[in-house]
Amino acid sequence: MNDDKKLDNENLEEETKNEESVDEQTTAEKEAEGIEDIIDEDENLDVDLLMESYDKEASKLRKMKGALSTVVTVIAIAMSTFHLYTAGFGTLLSYRQRSLHIIFAFIIGLFLYPAGKKSSREKPAILDFLLMGVAIVVFGYIFLFPEQMALKGGNATTLDLVFGIAAILLTLEVTRRVVGPELPIVAIVFLSYAYFGPQMPGILAHRGFSLTRIVSHMYMGLEGIMGIPTGVSATFVFLFILFGAFLDKTGVGKFFIDMAFGMTGHLKSGPAMTAVVASGFMGSISGSSVANTVTTGAFTIPLMKKTGYKPYFAGAVEAAASTGGQIMPPVMGAAAFIMAEFTGISYLQIIIAAAIPAVLYYFAVGTMVHLEASKLGLKGIPREKLPKVSKLLLSRGFLLIPLVSVVYFLIAGNTPTLAAFKAIIISMVVAVIATLIRRDGSFTFKDFLGALEAGAKGSVGVACACATAGMIVGVVTLTGLGLRIAEIIVTVAQGNLLLTLFFTMVASIILGMGLPTTAKYIVLATMAVPALIKLEVNLLAAHLFILYFGVVADITPPVALAAYAGAGIAGSNSMKTGFQALKIALAAFIVPYIFAINPELIMVEEIVGTTVVFMPFIKALPVILSAVIGILCLAAAVEAYLIRRTNIIERVLLAAAALMLLNPGLMTDAFGLVVLVGTYLIQRMQNKKEMAA
Repeated sequence: MNDDKKLDNENLEEETKNEESVDEQTTAEKEAEGIEDIIDEDENLDVDLLMESYDKEASKLRKMKGALSTVVTVIAIAMSTFHLYTAGFGTLLSYRQRSLHIIFAFIIGLFLYPAGKKSSREKPAILDFLLMGVAIVVFGYIFLFPEQMALKGGNATTLDLVFGIAAILLTLEVTRRVVGPELPIVAIVFLSYAYFGPQMPGILAHRGFSLTRIVSHMYMGLEGIMGIPTGVSATFVFLFILFGAFLDKTGVGKFFIDMAFGMTGHLKSGPAMTAVVASGFMGSISGSSVANTVTTGAFTIPLMKKTGYKPYFAGAVEAAASTGGQIMPPVMGAAAFIMAEFTGISYLQIIIAAAIPAVLYYFAVGTMVHLEASKLGLKGIPREKLPKVSKLLLSRGFLLIPLVSVVYFLIAGNTPTLAAFKAIIISMVVAVIATLIRRDGSFTFKDFLGALEAGAKGSVGVACACATAGMIVGVVTLTGLGLRIAEIIVTVAQGNLLLTLFFTMVASIILGMGLPTTAKYIVLATMAVPALIKLEVNLLAAHLFILYFGVVADITPPVALAAYAGAGIAGSNSMKTGFQALKIALAAFIVPYIFAINPELIMVEEIVGTTVVFMPFIKALPVILSAVIGILCLAAAVEAYLIRRTNIIERVLLAAAALMLLNPGLMTDAFGLVVLVGTYLIQRMQNKKEMAA
């Protein structure tokens, strides 16, 4: 009791300090300005600087000035204009659309990313300009002669081989600069496997392929550099990245953050729950764990620290919440669009299936955050210091129109590319009309050009990753490696589904530590998914399973980029923040196991060809409730708190209940419910006894 009183006094003192730090202004002014006035001036953070510090791509960027900077801007605007035009008026032939997309991406990449640490950070070297010329020649050759490429059928001439080798080496080098060395290394290993097939052991052995065959397959066909990943990057992905850039310029990110504060800031878990909600909003359109962490974390992490959360926990909350954005509809991350191409299932059906698991992920993270706040005895921010949701909707609710429109267009049967194109046009129209009405210059022609530039530059990393991952897919299709790996996984797991899922989860997390989510998904979609399907896991559930755990890799030490970004903002230990972020998200680990075993959680009745037959929501409700019970049990076990601290017996029972609920059923559900409700009632009785004493 004395400890509790001491904690209450500390919280009261902290709350008093918070109140003293708030500027004196009217409630109306606060509602208009949002939440920044709660943050002290000395805690305002430079988002661009944070991105450079913790984002792999942003940290390497050159800082060019003058004519060179203008040239890059013009090229980026031209790239976005090209993609906008083809989205609205029809894409080019596959070879042409993809090759021009790569030319743009590689040129921008070579301009912005130096070859090494000792390279100039102010201007490209002569080698960079030479490589730009190589990109124009080798991929321009494909652009100019697409029919010949298709008709040759792999019968490469000497010129084709020279250009092909140059294209492969160039792709690996630009990807190394932009994304990092891990993905090119993986690609080199796969290319070596294609050549040294006869020397491989056991089931991995194959007849081997000549250098000519490998190069022609990677360069001239549509199963290598020009494969499905690049095709998706050149259409769906680019348009949605550009859509996100336009939303950012119109101020929707700031609106989301203010809305989240207004909705949840007053709760016991206050700013931490706000981080969860705001990151869910932002992540659904940003598709980047690190960018999401930095953008929303610049506001939420200082507030969490002010209200009593330890720095490492504040950074971890933001990282865990931001990471889930890549699985949150309506936009999700780039991998979702590639999933649509790999499976043949429409993007609309994918986001419908992904919706419940995404909500459950945030429910799990929110539960962990709430339990931590309860354990610490924290309090939320007084309502009078928060923006009112109703006022925000009245003043800035129009910013949601583009997001609503993109969902409408998808439901109406538009392709993702066309839906994104229309939504971009609507976002521009909405921004211009709002600016004219307000007369505040909030969206200018400069902002329009800035969005075009930001969209193109933001797509470079994805384009490079997709081009390189395309070669990995090419090796898999050429050698039949996917089926061999599937057989190995099933054999090692001895046909046990749970073990197979566990091995796949581990592979997803390990690959996700070094590879971007998009590349990781592509690799596992061709290698691990066949093993899951062999054990009769639903096709869509199998793909969502590997996507889910590949995303979680962003908060899994030792390489947890989102967690490290959160630690940088919070001023905490990076590794400690990473393990805490993993702990916060741990309750969410139960979700993909449930939908892999029971596709009712993603509401899938059956898949007929490429069409998903969804079941009524009411039919999926029992499995959803099982997942909720499992999340609550695991969260309470991990956090060692339900409505008071749990003892060892309660923790063991709660953990056991959570594990049993991986495979929902009447008996497991009943056991989980009894354990959860029983623990709650026992703890409530204990609280009453202490209060009475």
